[in-house]
Amino acid sequence: MEKIILSADSTCDLGQELKARYDVHYYPFHIILDEKDYQDNVDITVKEIFAAYYDHKALPRTAAINVSEYLDYFQDWVKAGYDVIHLNLGGAISSAHKNCVLAARELEEAGAPGKIYPIDSFSLSTGIALQVIDAGDMIKAGLPAGEIAQKLEQNRPNVHASFILDTLDFMRAGGRCSAVAAVGANLLSLKPCIEVNNSDGSMHVGKKYRGNLRKVLKSYVKDKLAQYPNIKREHIFITYSSIEPELEALVRDTIQETMAFGEIHSTKASCTIASHCGPNTLGILFETRG
Repeated sequence: MEKIILSADSTCDLGQELKARYDVHYYPFHIILDEKDYQDNVDITVKEIFAAYYDHKALPRTAAINVSEYLDYFQDWVKAGYDVIHLNLGGAISSAHKNCVLAARELEEAGAPGKIYPIDSFSLSTGIALQVIDAGDMIKAGLPAGEIAQKLEQNRPNVHASFILDTLDFMRAGGRCSAVAAVGANLLSLKPCIEVNNSDGSMHVGKKYRGNLRKVLKSYVKDKLAQYPNIKREHIFITYSSIEPELEALVRDTIQETMAFGEIHSTKASCTIASHCGPNTLGILFETRG
């Protein structure tokens, strides 16, 4: 059996229990806040990011893992003969995958006995985590790293990621929507669904819901679970930046009332994800059968 390391960018939001279950290694993105460089979920938290914005309007910037960092991260494994399957934040929204590919090529050209398999997830957050779980299951089944990488890339169109935004303030502050759009959405109580395009990893606005968050989240869950006829029932994620416990429970109850899943996982979004979408963002993420 091959020696395989399973790894991912910190943006996969897998949660500690699943991270341990599948023996997943992380490398953190950078969060720059008040001109200080932090490591995502290592020495800064989502709560601190939101507090900085509301206390003194400081908005963080995010920075991808660079080539040098990937080289340092991977080199001991590949020199010891391990193959590494590493899942990246979608290349359409981050340079992390490009940097990972460059690091993998450099190590291969240096003659390292192990090989890096960088996978562009075409997704974010627990859209990546679903692929990590698939990779972990294939490793346990004894598949070689090259075959696992190929199957992961073939399965990307079956990963469905979307989120409901409670406020557009963070997207406006980060230059991702106009002040007019943000004010208009807030006045009209509009809460857009942000959808990830699983053919390239880009994002677009889907349905715009109207009403309070409780009403919107219930409708959103029902809409998404009715959208696809062949949903895989093993895993579904509820992932949020921050949310009231009763709203998380509402989403879980709505899922259970609508469809039976083997495991419903609730996880918190990483700082990288949360800093772009703001508080009270919540999504459900799942796979379909190809």
